[in-house]
Amino acid sequence: MQPRNMSMSGVVDLAAVKAAQEAKAKAEQARAQAAREGGGGAVSPADLVIDVDEAGFEQEVLQRSAEVPVVIDFWAEWCEPCKQLSPVLERLAVEYNGRFLLAKIDVDANQMLMQQFGIQGIPAVFAVVAGQALPLFQGAAGEAQIRQTLDQLVQVAEQRFGLTGLTVDPEAEPGGARTAAPERPAGPHDAALEAAVQALDAGDLAGAVQAYKNVLSDDPGNTEAKLGLAQAELLQRVQNADPQRVRQEAADKPADAQAQIAAADLDLVGGHVEDAFGRLIDTVRRTAGDERDAVRLRLLELFEVVGSDDPRVTAARRALARALF
Repeated sequence: MQPRNMSMSGVVDLAAVKAAQEAKAKAEQARAQAAREGGGGAVSPADLVIDVDEAGFEQEVLQRSAEVPVVIDFWAEWCEPCKQLSPVLERLAVEYNGRFLLAKIDVDANQMLMQQFGIQGIPAVFAVVAGQALPLFQGAAGEAQIRQTLDQLVQVAEQRFGLTGLTVDPEAEPGGARTAAPERPAGPHDAALEAAVQALDAGDLAGAVQAYKNVLSDDPGNTEAKLGLAQAELLQRVQNADPQRVRQEAADKPADAQAQIAAADLDLVGGHVEDAFGRLIDTVRRTAGDERDAVRLRLLELFEVVGSDDPRVTAARRALARALF
């Protein structure tokens, strides 16, 4: 089963905007339904650690990542570091009380998943949030480092996708049936948004841009369309760029607004979020007038791409204010 909407670069997965929005809506509805039913849908602490194979990956990892962050522990029986790491992850899964779900995958029995995630060695730990995969760490790690990583994961899952985790009941029967999240009613622009996502998947950036603009012409405040448009336009700008030439020109002309803007676009697409923001903030300090305004506006567009709730955006907004005033 092919993992979908995987983002390994560190920047938001440009084909996963709709999935993320739907995951957040479903999570909110699931919590509301559980409250109406008096806490229905609670799981046992034993259900926080599960064994997953290729056949169950779609249901147990991808689908469940719409309601809770899923941490994947890739391991093997012969791997001694795995035998040290796995018990720590299992203990923390119970301690975090439903803030994440731990899925254990034996790489010897699931070679296809190992290849799809690009794993070169084990132990390797990934997370899947709202259908998006990201690497957490590989090899031996201390408990303090693991805790810090997990804290960041659950914070991003809650802030960006509204995922607050599972309700855990020590009295619940292990393996009990879960309350399924109700289906979200179709919205007035779902067809157009789906068309935009399909265009992105097909590499039709012009089609995606137009589809998002169609939504915004009718609903200027549509958050999903704003984010999707910013991302599609970013990809469109860098589509035919020569990275070596762009970076050389930026190095040769540190005060050239357009050179730095072009390099910042490449930084962001490559997952170097802080570098992109820092480059443009430095350029704001070096420029004035229309050039400075052009840099500021591009920086605001890149904030839209990453997402206003991202802590890197919050820090960059503060730095921009200091640079401007």
